[in-house]
Amino acid sequence: MPSNHILLEEPLRMASILEPSKPSFFPAMTKIVGTLGSKSSSVEIISRCLNAGMSVARFDFSWGDAASHQETVENLKMAVKSTKKLCAVMLDTIGPELQVVNITERPIYLQADTSVVLTPDQNKEATSNLLPINFSGLSKAVKKGDTIFLGQYLFTGSETTSVWLEVTEVDGEDVVCLIKNSATLAGQMYTLHVSQIRIDLPTLTDKDKEVISTWGVRNSIDFLSLSYTRHAEDVRHARNYLSKLGDLNQTQIFAKIENIEGLIHFDEILQEADGIILSRGNLGVDLPPEKVFLFQKAAVYKCNMAGKPAVVTRVVDSMTDNLRPTRAEATDVANAVLDGSDGILLGAETLRGLYPVETISIVGKISAEAEKVFNQDMYFKKTVKTVGEPMTHLESIASSAVRAAIKVKASVIICFTSSGRAARLIAKYRPTMPVLSVVIPRIKTDQLRWTLSGAFEARQSLIVRGLFPLFADSKHQANFTNATNESVLKVALDHGKAHGIIKPHDRVVICQKVGDSSVVKIIELED
Repeated sequence: MPSNHILLEEPLRMASILEPSKPSFFPAMTKIVGTLGSKSSSVEIISRCLNAGMSVARFDFSWGDAASHQETVENLKMAVKSTKKLCAVMLDTIGPELQVVNITERPIYLQADTSVVLTPDQNKEATSNLLPINFSGLSKAVKKGDTIFLGQYLFTGSETTSVWLEVTEVDGEDVVCLIKNSATLAGQMYTLHVSQIRIDLPTLTDKDKEVISTWGVRNSIDFLSLSYTRHAEDVRHARNYLSKLGDLNQTQIFAKIENIEGLIHFDEILQEADGIILSRGNLGVDLPPEKVFLFQKAAVYKCNMAGKPAVVTRVVDSMTDNLRPTRAEATDVANAVLDGSDGILLGAETLRGLYPVETISIVGKISAEAEKVFNQDMYFKKTVKTVGEPMTHLESIASSAVRAAIKVKASVIICFTSSGRAARLIAKYRPTMPVLSVVIPRIKTDQLRWTLSGAFEARQSLIVRGLFPLFADSKHQANFTNATNESVLKVALDHGKAHGIIKPHDRVVICQKVGDSSVVKIIELED
């Protein structure tokens, strides 16, 4: 399968843009995280989402209760079984989120140039002049002139459903604000975001801990999305909590950067976290609009060089209600891929949007087109330079495997791994071909029982760009011999052939362990 990649810097024949894209078993190398909810909870819709390219299912506990999410995750399991598509589970915490308490759930109209009072008295009814909130410390956190953004969750940025407020007075525990634009707040939930102000609430709340220890443990979550991560200590605290919950000590933590504090402490957070989610909804409120792209590019670059997944949010908001994205949104998806993002996270678009399947499909198609013009050569050189010398043994093997695969125009790289680390390192160098990560089970014991591990490792690669897991048979344990080595390789090659990834006379690069040594070899397939 020779590469047909071109570069944007090369002369591009305009007519080639009109050539239809060839269908592939993998819709794109870039992964898609879909938020499951009211419009995407049935087995049928989830199955279609999986076939369209969703590889991680996100469960946002700001919406719905544990019972409704449990029903959805059971449907996800059935969909995975019927489609034979592996899917990871991500639990998204609520975190220190400020909310308007609207007991009646009636729409509230706010008129520009009038005043509204934010009060911590949740027993009062929400009106056009009074909005009860779930936080008693707001009056201590803000001062006259501060900006507060209030809108329906998730933040749309639309001036008809979102309101900008300016603090004019602090009166005891109440905060009086001037309404800057007219809007109707309709829907189940409205959230507050105080621009560039620290809210003195824990990042991992008691409610979050309760959800993780019950729903999270029951469903062996692969990823924890830690909302409003502000410091590296937030990640350490969450990891310490997970370590006490059995199998969840294997759960990866993705720090969600959504405010100025997280931006300032980004480097230390990146060191502690397993991956980063750039929550552009809240960040877009905290940062001036002209600065958002700068943070995205800098943050994604840092993640790439650290070999940790970067996931970008809020890309096709308009598809919540429309069948096609705007031109700006389509370009935004492509730019996120060209920046080096591992995944695109869809929130409202799949949670409550009218077209969840179509959204996943179009984001996958845009990503695949952008990947064709990704400058891998420049990226590879930059990564090698950043890593420096001497390289670690594993890093050297990974970069060599990618360079060899590109030089011989291999159709696929096959990597044998038990922890997933070797495969992730290969993916770090962004090969232009898919990486089949063959996860070899390992036997573990806690002195009381023996268990096979590997399922977590396989699912957790579903958020890494270009990495596609294949779970080896349990009879092939991690300390496998040359004989089992060849039998597992045959399974991987047969899998590739069956799905059209590998064809006769293709070259394949293999990365594996032989005894105590790591080996990269190139094979050419016969008819």
